[in-house]
Amino acid sequence: MIDETRLKILTDGAKYDVSCSSSGSRRKNTKDGTGNASVGGICHSFTQDGRCISLLKILMSNDCVFDCRYCPNRRSADVPRASITPEEICELTMGFYRRNFIEGLFLSSAVFRSPDATMELLLETIRKLREEYKFNGYIHLKGIPHADRALTERAARYADRMSYNVELPSEQSLKLLAPQKTKESVFTPMRQLSEERKELALEYKKRTGKEERKGTGKFLPAGQTTQMIVGASPETDGQILRLTEFMYRKYDLKRVYYSSYVPVVHDSLLPDTGAGLLREHRLYQADWLLRFYGFTCEEILAEDGNLSPEYDPKCAWALRNLQYFPVEINRASVEQLLRVPGIGAKGAYKIVAARKYTALTFEDLAKMRIVLKRARHFITCNGKFFGAGSPEKVRNALILAERTDGARQLSLFDAGTALSSSQTLSLLASPEEKKFLLGSSPETARAALTGQF
Repeated sequence: MIDETRLKILTDGAKYDVSCSSSGSRRKNTKDGTGNASVGGICHSFTQDGRCISLLKILMSNDCVFDCRYCPNRRSADVPRASITPEEICELTMGFYRRNFIEGLFLSSAVFRSPDATMELLLETIRKLREEYKFNGYIHLKGIPHADRALTERAARYADRMSYNVELPSEQSLKLLAPQKTKESVFTPMRQLSEERKELALEYKKRTGKEERKGTGKFLPAGQTTQMIVGASPETDGQILRLTEFMYRKYDLKRVYYSSYVPVVHDSLLPDTGAGLLREHRLYQADWLLRFYGFTCEEILAEDGNLSPEYDPKCAWALRNLQYFPVEINRASVEQLLRVPGIGAKGAYKIVAARKYTALTFEDLAKMRIVLKRARHFITCNGKFFGAGSPEKVRNALILAERTDGARQLSLFDAGTALSSSQTLSLLASPEEKKFLLGSSPETARAALTGQF
């Protein structure tokens, strides 16, 4: 049984990996087994059905032979070292699971002795969990770059999800800060897993005549993810997003994660201060547009190759392309609606479904939880427009909307709000939109100016 000291060292060492927020895997328990793999999220994330579940996140070893400059477990770091055996991980996982502390395992490791030796230990751990302990819960395995292809393929048959971290967006930065790693050492297993997964899905279709149900396959049902550190090296947002776009297209990744650089170790080649969370936030917003909204990388980026710190990427694109707006809510295509700030993917399809029965108004949009504080500047309803008149007023309105998106949003209707209703209206409103806001129901006005419902 693992002792408390080793457990603390190995769980603390695993906290820097953020690429484990949702599973997407479905596996029902067997008669003699333990656990189910749910489609929901992990590591204190909220699932699609609203549940919050957790995961045992641990390293097999933090005794690394690599010397990546940004890593707190690097070879040259003066930190306590610890390792754990496959049997101990199995016992720990099953013990926590039976007590309902966890719903799965996130297993990673420093490169202990060699990539192949480390991967063999990781493979042995998840094999024992599946075959000897009959564990059917969720397993996310961090693959080891440079490990043998056969080990990677075997591991993918036991794990729900695997991930190989790119870490740094360019080959130059990897050579400087992580000299033992290369892009190819990460892309090769990504490519291998993607191709194998597609081949098995095609075989299933040929055999059954049906598409394989999402998340139910026996080979990586939850797919692959990766992670990049933001701010440790000088790459622009454009370089990061182009690499992201490439990996989504080429390797069919489930998700790319971004981790703001935090100076946990001192090194002359690294910045002395952290990157901050705003840039990370903007990258996640841009990533969402790439995956679900039909945007390309070049559309999202500004002329300098970065994302705007003032506006979210969708608003920034809309401001650069005002010639496409306003769009008429009752006639616009889904593709057009998805480009409107304040209208999400669900909202766009709700609008298309609802307008089959009636012409939609701003009040209807408010009831559908469309974020009118953004959307109203880019849409008309039955020919009526209540957005800010000039581009400058639109920019002011969107800046205010961005500032009110915090833990406590500004509202005309809250006592003690930072801005009075007259101040807010003077900042945002043309005579037409003032008339609309003052003549609307409180619910509609609140939705228009604050996004609160």
